[in-house]
Amino acid sequence: MMSKPSILDARAFDALVVGAGFAGSVCARELADAGWRVLVVDARPHIGGNAFDTRDAAGLLIHPYGPHIFHTNGKRIFEYLSRFTHWRFYEHRVLAQVDGALYPIPINRTTINRLYGLNLDEAGVEAFLAARRTQRLPARTSEDVVLNSVGHDLCEKFFRGYTRKQWGLDLSELAAGVAARIPTRCNDDDRYFTDDFQFMPAEGYTRMFERMLDHPNIEVRTGVRFQRDHTLPPRRKTIYTGPIDAYFDYCYGKLPYRSLRFEHEHLPDVETFQPTGTVNYPNDHAYTRITEFKHLTGERAPGTSIVREYPSAEGDPFYPIPRPENEALYQRYKALAEQLPDVCFVGRLAQYRYYNMDQVVGAALALCNRLLDRQREHTA
Repeated sequence: MMSKPSILDARAFDALVVGAGFAGSVCARELADAGWRVLVVDARPHIGGNAFDTRDAAGLLIHPYGPHIFHTNGKRIFEYLSRFTHWRFYEHRVLAQVDGALYPIPINRTTINRLYGLNLDEAGVEAFLAARRTQRLPARTSEDVVLNSVGHDLCEKFFRGYTRKQWGLDLSELAAGVAARIPTRCNDDDRYFTDDFQFMPAEGYTRMFERMLDHPNIEVRTGVRFQRDHTLPPRRKTIYTGPIDAYFDYCYGKLPYRSLRFEHEHLPDVETFQPTGTVNYPNDHAYTRITEFKHLTGERAPGTSIVREYPSAEGDPFYPIPRPENEALYQRYKALAEQLPDVCFVGRLAQYRYYNMDQVVGAALALCNRLLDRQREHTA
């Protein structure tokens, strides 16, 4: 006989925040700084959400839920997080293994010259790509975007296989925005991101979250699973950062997500496993990529720790699958959410958006600004 879920009593608090990742932690801190008493709950035994990091058995700092590389063009967001961490400058670089050799990704001049045995300058690379592009207008799918950018051969070598593994769908079945996240360059810039601010928290993400949630107005309870029907609500607002379909008991059906399975390994006799932080495997193996954490953290120690990522249809929700029918289903849930004036939905899972970390921070700050502006209007 199953025991009844315990009651979560938030009546002594102004706000209940469900989820202690970026969205929840930022909201909790902003409201606490404004004088609200905040209860933060998370079903996992730790804070930080998927950005949680910890030390493995060998003592190296790793990301259990896969690599999280911070980058942003938002000075305001960078300055906000700088309240809770010092930074280590880090520009992420990625190589892709194609036919046994490693090439920079995003595709750049080095990629083209090395792959095809050429010696083109920037103008030559632009002409090379222009001659191979297949015009697909309007670009409705990721296949359209890739063919418009690099043509068939590079599409097959670098994109189609990776996409099939990552999403369980062909490029032609995915919305255009997925492929649009990866640019093509005609110069030798081999940085994965070109944002103005590219750093890693010097002491790790978990330490940053600990400082963010260290406030006399915040109480954190981990290992607590939120259930709407077994919660006594707070005085003002519930801020929900989990899957929006789960909040409504999947009444319209489940929103599709891609999940990941992680295979962590420590190599005690290897100083460096690979030349860059991440190597992609678009056409070989069941995993999509391998990340070596010492590149990301800058730690120096004997041995090295890596993680292989295996995309999966089952498991924790990681990536909303951007297809028109999924967006239509999300909009039905969003309409239900808008009927709940005392509940706010924010974050990748609650808004069914393929957000980067800085975008989640921005969404959380914007939500709290709206809440506090309304409070000031009512008390004016």
